[in-house]
Amino acid sequence: MPGGGRSSGAGHGGVMNSTVKVLIIDDHSLFRRGLARLLEAEPGFTVAGECGTVEAGLQMLRERPVDIVLLDFDLGLERAFEFQTRAREENIARPVLIVTAGLSQFDAAKAMELGARGIFVKHRSPDLLVEAIRRVVSGGEWLDPRYAPARLYREKAVRQRDPSEAPAFSIREKSVLRGVLEGLTNKEIAAELNVSEASVKAALQRLFQKTGVRTRGQLVRAALEQFPDVL
Repeated sequence: MPGGGRSSGAGHGGVMNSTVKVLIIDDHSLFRRGLARLLEAEPGFTVAGECGTVEAGLQMLRERPVDIVLLDFDLGLERAFEFQTRAREENIARPVLIVTAGLSQFDAAKAMELGARGIFVKHRSPDLLVEAIRRVVSGGEWLDPRYAPARLYREKAVRQRDPSEAPAFSIREKSVLRGVLEGLTNKEIAAELNVSEASVKAALQRLFQKTGVRTRGQLVRAALEQFPDVL
């Protein structure tokens, strides 16, 4: 899934020979509307809809023909995962290109596991975004170079993981693990979960035992390589 170069070949169902219908889901209205104007001015594109929430995006997907979804990762209190999961459950999923200011390698791997066809970073040029959209609609993939490790983690996990051997994590342990993956300190995790710092430390020790590691860095690597679908 390279982040450069041009795609070759026609799109599925001849999409690239007709107007590409784009759905934009981003909770920042200025960015969303600016992107909509940019794409409307681009030959061969039309904006099928734009909104800022998972529910509104799903409703548009149910009602309108869409060729690709440009999906922000952080949608206020929601995340891209929720949209991806619900769209698949309703059998209305379309190719998704995550357009984000940034996300962790773990979250990038998870988004790809849920079917994202690419990850595009917002500070890249508009021309590059148009190229990324065309590639995804043509059946290809687009991954910003900084997220190459996420793809490797995911592919390695798929090859090596035996689901029956995955340790069972409690809800608290999963929450603490996500905090560690996001780079939070024990104190910050405790504040976010509204629990004591001692409770976080205890959960962290259980995570070390279950994954067979001794440090936070080793825990992050184990989570990305061995248990990307645990959370």
